[in-house]
Amino acid sequence: MRYTKLFGKTLKADKEFDTKGVEYLIRGGFIDQVMAGAYTFLPLGVRVLHKIEQIVREEMDKIGVELLMPSIVPTEYWKRTNRFDSVDVLFKVVGANEGSLKKNDAEYVLNPTHEDVITPTAKKFNFSYKDLPFAVYQIQTKFRNEERPKTGLLRTREFRMKDLYSFHKSVEDLKAFYEVAREAYIQVYNRLGLGDQTYYTAASGGDFTEEYSHEFQTRLETGEDLIFRVKSNNQCFNKEIAPSKAVALEQDSEMKPMEEVLGKGIIGVDELSKFMGIKPSQTTKTLIFESEKGILVASVRGDYDVNELKLKKVAGVKELKLASDETVEKVTGAKVGYAGIVNLPNDVEVFIDDSIEPLINFETGGNRTDYHLANVNWGRDLQKPKKFHDLKVAKSGDLYPETSEEYEAFKASEVGNIFPLMTKFTDAVDYQFVDADGKSKPVYMGSYGIGTSRLLGVIAEKFHDDKGMIWPESVAPYKVHLIALGENAQEEGLKIYETLTKAGVEVMWDDRGGASAGEKFNDADLIGLPYRIVVSQKSLEKGGYEVKKRTGEEIKYLNLNSLIELTSR
Repeated sequence: MRYTKLFGKTLKADKEFDTKGVEYLIRGGFIDQVMAGAYTFLPLGVRVLHKIEQIVREEMDKIGVELLMPSIVPTEYWKRTNRFDSVDVLFKVVGANEGSLKKNDAEYVLNPTHEDVITPTAKKFNFSYKDLPFAVYQIQTKFRNEERPKTGLLRTREFRMKDLYSFHKSVEDLKAFYEVAREAYIQVYNRLGLGDQTYYTAASGGDFTEEYSHEFQTRLETGEDLIFRVKSNNQCFNKEIAPSKAVALEQDSEMKPMEEVLGKGIIGVDELSKFMGIKPSQTTKTLIFESEKGILVASVRGDYDVNELKLKKVAGVKELKLASDETVEKVTGAKVGYAGIVNLPNDVEVFIDDSIEPLINFETGGNRTDYHLANVNWGRDLQKPKKFHDLKVAKSGDLYPETSEEYEAFKASEVGNIFPLMTKFTDAVDYQFVDADGKSKPVYMGSYGIGTSRLLGVIAEKFHDDKGMIWPESVAPYKVHLIALGENAQEEGLKIYETLTKAGVEVMWDDRGGASAGEKFNDADLIGLPYRIVVSQKSLEKGGYEVKKRTGEEIKYLNLNSLIELTSR
């Protein structure tokens, strides 16, 4: 590719960007923003995206068969699985104007994912035990109504995604394929250059499953997720589900008399701890929830937050929401902000986090408007529950409960996920298979996603320096950035360009006549191809061409044959 023929050139930095990765993708001519959450992939960006998707495709072809489903489907597909009204990122599509509506006024869904489409499709074709197991995948554009698109390609409203779906006769067979998919994903990340920084991480199943799912998280300073890693066994958890044990606190061993403290209008932990002259870790935070089983009370140490996912599992409920002001007052006898764990009604189920168990002389809400209780102690002021639970959102410094070792906590960005869907979607469309004995039996299902455009964004965030991008060779848009300096070098530059191209080397030749050496070198660093080759009077006098890797400072002078050998590996 000649630079002068390239659509989408490098840009000067004329505004603030969220991150360096976003800046370099835009300034380097890889993407162009159309609106928040939607980007045009310029030719350089398309080449990177295609290489990422080719790596993904090659690994998926080993475990599944490729197909392509429509982006737009009738709303009935999503209503059949009871997700039309519950998935909060769903786009609905209708005719944009009166003329269009006259032609067709039907409503459609722009798919953010395709479980709702592939399951009834599979039902049409594979219904015998002889057809199972099987797996199909696609690489396609998806749409999600994200509230706040951010960090370039990491959170967008339109994105590219690989989604694979597997179908099985038994849970055991699904679990076996789950591991096969896991290994395929590991191969993808290794080939992309992310393998040693990407972690298999337990996470919430979200809308897909009540069971935990797994994510692949790449360590990234600008990542939106917080990951907790057990160093002894490399086990990782997303913050949303990480089991947590609080570090022991230094406390007075002598119990003080419990007292009622008037703190009118003081309800926040920070404000309360300052007012009472105690640390936030000596306070408690008590919340009232409503569930399908009734009212629940959850309490954690004041420097933690209640983890609703954990609370759901502990309480055995599917639906959970904060109680209304009226309900809180009915349960506690006080306005919101003064709930505590002393003297609660006997008919209310109470769940207390294990961080509160060792506390001595702690604070809790007084269950009386404007009042708090100070110096509360177990056994004297309230009875210890038969069991304490892990209900808290984990934070840096916490311990892994099974070994009591401190977690390594780091920021990361999700680059893939796998879900054991079980029979959630097959039951919804009555998809069963006929066994050898002629009986109908349930079909078990798994879902496996990789955001390919998101991967481009993660790679950009991961591989750069203060000058620009540093693309891994496996996904770089071109392997060589060729620069010819001086009029006498242009003819030699054309010779190198044509020779390397014929040898199968991908070359971008900066053939601009009016650009300075500084401009060309700066653009080469910004675009970030693996090799920079410079032909100039100086290099010719040294008997060859100047070669420098983007990742190093060493400069070599090679003849044409050596150049071909180096860059065509």
